[in-house]
Amino acid sequence: MKTLSNPPAQSWGELIRRPHLELEFLESSVRNTLNRVKLSGDQALQELTLQYDGVSLQILKVSEEEISYAISGLNQSLKNAIQVAASNIRKFHELQKREIIEVETMPGVMCWRKSVPIQRVGIYIPGGTAPLFSTVLMLGIPSELAGCKDVILCTPPNRDGSINAAILFAASICGIKNIFKAGGAQAIAAMAYGTTTIPAVHKVFGPGNQYVTKAKQMINQEGVAVDMPAGPSEVMIIVDETADPSFVAADLLSQAEHGTDSQVVLVSLSESKVAEVQKEIDRQVALLPRKEIASEALQNSLAIYFDQKEAALHFANDYAPEHLIINTQDCDSLAEKIFNAGSVFLGPWSPEAIGDYASGTNHTLPTSGYAKAYSGVSLESFTKTITYQKLTMQGLQNLGPSVEIMAEAEQLEGHKRAVSIRLRASLKTLPFMASTLHPSPEEKGTRSF
Repeated sequence: MKTLSNPPAQSWGELIRRPHLELEFLESSVRNTLNRVKLSGDQALQELTLQYDGVSLQILKVSEEEISYAISGLNQSLKNAIQVAASNIRKFHELQKREIIEVETMPGVMCWRKSVPIQRVGIYIPGGTAPLFSTVLMLGIPSELAGCKDVILCTPPNRDGSINAAILFAASICGIKNIFKAGGAQAIAAMAYGTTTIPAVHKVFGPGNQYVTKAKQMINQEGVAVDMPAGPSEVMIIVDETADPSFVAADLLSQAEHGTDSQVVLVSLSESKVAEVQKEIDRQVALLPRKEIASEALQNSLAIYFDQKEAALHFANDYAPEHLIINTQDCDSLAEKIFNAGSVFLGPWSPEAIGDYASGTNHTLPTSGYAKAYSGVSLESFTKTITYQKLTMQGLQNLGPSVEIMAEAEQLEGHKRAVSIRLRASLKTLPFMASTLHPSPEEKGTRSF
């Protein structure tokens, strides 16, 4: 980790920049993949799966028999753990349902807003070096609660052409049956454009590497909705002199092991704590099965000492981390000053791994500084809201004249006429309103119309 002490604010722009591939190469590579899938559909998916995953597939959809067989061989203790996580995630997201609230903005003018499910959604589940079955729960449960009619799941196959059993079990808990063997940018393309086998969806969800993230950004430019830019994982930890170095090192490594392009950042209010944590990282990283991945990620990571809390908090908000752990004595008060973060973990007993799996909050979060403007996935991510209004005749008579004036001022005569025609028709029913709606020339001189 690169170690810094009280870096000046003018240098922060460089420090908060995430590691990334050369933009021109990344875009051209992903564009080529998108075009291949758009033109050749299933054939392109099969060719790309062979190229990137080393698997020759004849059938892309996972059969019911495959699902049943894989689940039957899954360890029962893992099944139980997944069920515990699913229960907590369901509880947290169920409470996000909103009631329809009607308001009468003025007599006879009723307005309301109703959430409706997005009919067909696509879920991307990373596989490769780490099959993220937990992400199935994070996306599948809220899509089920929202009432999405069709849920399409894409995930890369193992070398033998199978799908990880835990992914299939988690999908079964969420009622997901349309599961396809496709990974990377090509899976995003399939869900965006549709193929003979994989239906096109209305919105694509799920985290992934830089290729997946770029693919989501590019299909979004073509009109396909996406959840957010959720790329390589990252964590920032703010510590003081009370933090246990072994806890902090473990939290940093838990994110570093995600991938070589992950980034972890230590922000310390204690100068000596930086060295203590680094020593513990060196000890713990050697114990990890994925130590090569974690070690490479650490090369792109930072350890920064600030002697002023306000400076540390300003840096944290500028960085806008996907995950933020505040492991300090005054964590609650510091948290009140954080306004840019995907998900926050408070105190020494709240490891980020808890949120990744089972506390109940969603782990699909904005990365690369997008937490400045984006929220993590929620129940609302799988719905859209429709506004409604209903006017009585009296309501139009009360509000119509104001709209006539506004439309005329904007020189939109058609808008005005849509109101005026109705107002004149209403006079035939309620002629006593005539003097109010169409004042005499004398009245025009004293009233604003």
